[in-house]
Amino acid sequence: MTRAKRADTASAAPRAGDSHDLIRVHGARVNNLKDVSVEIPKRRLTVFTGVSGSGKSSLVFGTIAAESQRLINETYSAFVQGFMPTLARPEVDVLEGLTTAISVDQQRMGSDPRSTVGTATDANAMLRILFSRLGKPHIGPPSAYSFNTASVRASGAITVERGNKTKAEKATFQRTGGMCTRCEGRGSVSDIDLSQLYDDTKSLSEGAFTIPGWKSDSQWTVQVYAQSGFVDPDKPIRKYTKKELQDFLYGEPVKVKVNGVNLTYEGLIPKIQKSFLSKDKEAMQPHIRAFVERAVTFTTCPECDGTRLSEGARSSKIKRISIADACAMEIRDLAEWVRGIEEASVAPLLDALQQTLDSFVEIGLGYLSLDRPAGTLSGGEAQRVKMIRHLGSSLTDVTYVFDEPTIGLHPHDIERMNELLLRLRDKGNTVLVVEHKPETIVIADHVVDLGPGAGSGGGTICFEGAVEGLRASDTITGRHFDDRATVKETVRTATGAMEIRGATANNLRKVDVDVPLGVLVVVTGVAGSGKSSLVHGSIPAGEGVVSIDQSPIRGSRRSNPATYTGLLEPIRKAFAKENGVKPALFSANSEGACPTCNGAGVIYMDLAMMAGVATPCEDCEGKRFQPAVLEYKLGGRDISEVLAMSVAEAEEFFGSGEAHLPAAHRILDRLADVGLGYLSLGRPLTTLSGGERQRLKLATHMGDKGGIYVLDEPTTGLHLADVEQLLALLDRLVDSGKSVIVVEHHQAVMAHADWIIDLGPGAGHDGGKVVFEGTPAELVGARSTLTGEHLAAYVGG
Repeated sequence: MTRAKRADTASAAPRAGDSHDLIRVHGARVNNLKDVSVEIPKRRLTVFTGVSGSGKSSLVFGTIAAESQRLINETYSAFVQGFMPTLARPEVDVLEGLTTAISVDQQRMGSDPRSTVGTATDANAMLRILFSRLGKPHIGPPSAYSFNTASVRASGAITVERGNKTKAEKATFQRTGGMCTRCEGRGSVSDIDLSQLYDDTKSLSEGAFTIPGWKSDSQWTVQVYAQSGFVDPDKPIRKYTKKELQDFLYGEPVKVKVNGVNLTYEGLIPKIQKSFLSKDKEAMQPHIRAFVERAVTFTTCPECDGTRLSEGARSSKIKRISIADACAMEIRDLAEWVRGIEEASVAPLLDALQQTLDSFVEIGLGYLSLDRPAGTLSGGEAQRVKMIRHLGSSLTDVTYVFDEPTIGLHPHDIERMNELLLRLRDKGNTVLVVEHKPETIVIADHVVDLGPGAGSGGGTICFEGAVEGLRASDTITGRHFDDRATVKETVRTATGAMEIRGATANNLRKVDVDVPLGVLVVVTGVAGSGKSSLVHGSIPAGEGVVSIDQSPIRGSRRSNPATYTGLLEPIRKAFAKENGVKPALFSANSEGACPTCNGAGVIYMDLAMMAGVATPCEDCEGKRFQPAVLEYKLGGRDISEVLAMSVAEAEEFFGSGEAHLPAAHRILDRLADVGLGYLSLGRPLTTLSGGERQRLKLATHMGDKGGIYVLDEPTTGLHLADVEQLLALLDRLVDSGKSVIVVEHHQAVMAHADWIIDLGPGAGHDGGKVVFEGTPAELVGARSTLTGEHLAAYVGG
């Protein structure tokens, strides 16, 4: 193969295209941005800083990434665009120099029970091909190893045309899948707890049913069974004959007459499955959801033992390992196993699989297994799993957008994350990172600091330039950049201890530990070392224990901070009293709702397999209420204006004057205490980050009577300046007589602790042990663990 000679003189000459080395934003007004103008260098690592709610995500995700996505969508044909969401152009005057943007955010991965770490990263697909080539005994193509593919057999007549003749021939069709037929590839089977449906000591006429909404006089529910003729309504259920019980629980649908009306009778189990279990649990009312969670139990599938796979798929092995065994291994162990397979016929496949598995290990996720359900990953883990597919990508000159990629990472793991970000940049990509951690900000080529405050107090550029310039600037981030908490000289004395003995949840190795009570205890360790397993899996969640994690808040997309905290109730009553009308008018879920969007403020369009899209309601302009309701005022504001306020604005509004409302002010005080002063009262809960969700839960539980508070990384998403406020809040909780146990990576929280329990030494099966117990000063002095080394470096010890 010959190559043309390069003319170096020609290539050295500057070209017009070389001048496009900036992303220019001029006059951005998305959300709280105030005519923001900024120039971002391409093929560099730019970090966006600022307090929570200052406008970082509005600029990076809501403006730059959103416009890039919209322009890409417009390149498709009109036919294809018809199936895609119609994205509005961000409110910005000029946006130039954009490249294709890939957003890697903290949104949790789909909670479909069949979605796993392996299916989300293509590692499963490569493993299936590998087993279909090398597995013994050979059972079929890659689909035979897929728990998402069911086996199908069919036979019948087909018409075959030959020349001028047609002939009917018998044909059979068979597709071999790997799905377990019992659990249908879910790994668990559901069972309905009958004791939660009825009291079998009572008869139907005595009110045996304990199902929410099933009243004795309802002909649509209870009376269908009582008047069906299949059972005796005056006989206790436990005395039913076998036939009566069969008809009662599993009867086929049949028409019956109830009070002269023709209705359909069917067994109680299928009726419950249709009326409750087929609906979206997150959209249910709280008492209905609580009933479903009590009544339905999930157990490991006895047929496949939770592997999701058929017996045939489990029987085929390579080097005595089945695909089920391979998916259950920790990924770093699986990588070693794949490295030991030497087979020339599948060498390219092995190389690609090896590269994917090694990427998991590099990114600090080697402790995961491929069969881990995707919905159980934390926001930080989900973001890093999404990164896997980009690390080996051959794309260059792409804009990668990250949302706090260091969330959930131990200081030791942050170094590896920084290397990955720099590697993406060095491939010729533009990397934009929203971040609070100084360890990541310090590696930036360029920093954009937004603020000065949150919400309406933010939305402007406070600083733009190099890290050294940020340090010297007088912005909030600059002033706090080199803040270092000092180790406590004196620590509180424990008032007692909670004994944990023989803890074996997940990777814990029969851990025995005494957790001091009446003090601030911090549980540390690298990601995957067993911290959450110890705290959430071993501390009994019962009377007196308030456990607050970052899991999604259960509620529909109509829920917001005002409804979740109970704040809306006194506000509605105050509006009703002031205007002499019913409180129901001031609920977007009741009489006052806009009829077009049913009080949602937006019209949701479900696009099946694609991401759904929400467009503002044109009738109410996103205000969620009927125009007549907005005529009613309290303190000069209507209900939509109140819900649009931030917590800080509402605290001032309801604190004094015409709208003085002590009941609302107490709740708002608690929200401000946990660092949510910037949060809008009407913001949908589904849009909150993990850290915001946890602090919202903390605010609602602060009035609880529980004596032990368990928190999971409460500093997530907090600016350096807000960490001090959180530490003061934790101190107030402890000083009021509470015991506070915190799982945390932030060194400032570790230094502030009264007692530290450090798990490790590594992650997965290399962790699960208590490697240190003692005060922060003792940990710094010993430097015997990774946490000790990083804490000592942080405090300058």
